[in-house]
Amino acid sequence: SVSACRSSCLASCSLNGIPHSLHQEPTLYTVKAVLILDNDGERLYAKYYDETYPTVKEQKAFEKNIFNKTHRTDSEIALLEGLTVVYKSNIDLYFYVIGSSHENELMLMSVLNCLFDSLSQMLRKNVERRALLENMEGLFLAVDEIVDGGVILESDPQQVVYRVALRGDDVPLTEQTVSQVLQSAKEQIKWSLLR
Repeated sequence: SVSACRSSCLASCSLNGIPHSLHQEPTLYTVKAVLILDNDGERLYAKYYDETYPTVKEQKAFEKNIFNKTHRTDSEIALLEGLTVVYKSNIDLYFYVIGSSHENELMLMSVLNCLFDSLSQMLRKNVERRALLENMEGLFLAVDEIVDGGVILESDPQQVVYRVALRGDDVPLTEQTVSQVLQSAKEQIKWSLLR
């Protein structure tokens, strides 16, 4: 039962000399934010999953701080403002995945690597600012496949790319371009004539 588990936890914490207030309950809500900044530190993509930074002004200040602390270093992990930040840079992009200070860095790194590898496949290894801006819908779909509400759903880039391709093919008529609609109509007419 839950109460037995909690009392066992309390006993374990007190036996090990850990104050219960410092003990973190396990949670699926691992990711606090996913960010992509350009080489000037400007936001290209940002998705926050909790209210740590509730306003855009606070988010932008955090992003500027994180960029200033990380853009000149070769490390992959930083502790900043009480948060664990894992990051990677490529050409003119900086990718960040943020979790709490108690979060497992390997879990956050698996999200970062999955995002980067998925985008690399989707952009045919051309992961740079211009290509990303031309394929933002793919980025949005990929992030939604990897993380939902802060919960990690997928860490296999092959599965993410496959699901993004499936969702990309299922675009409603209202969101298709005129050329896509015309192409679809031509194919339907061609098939009706060949019958």
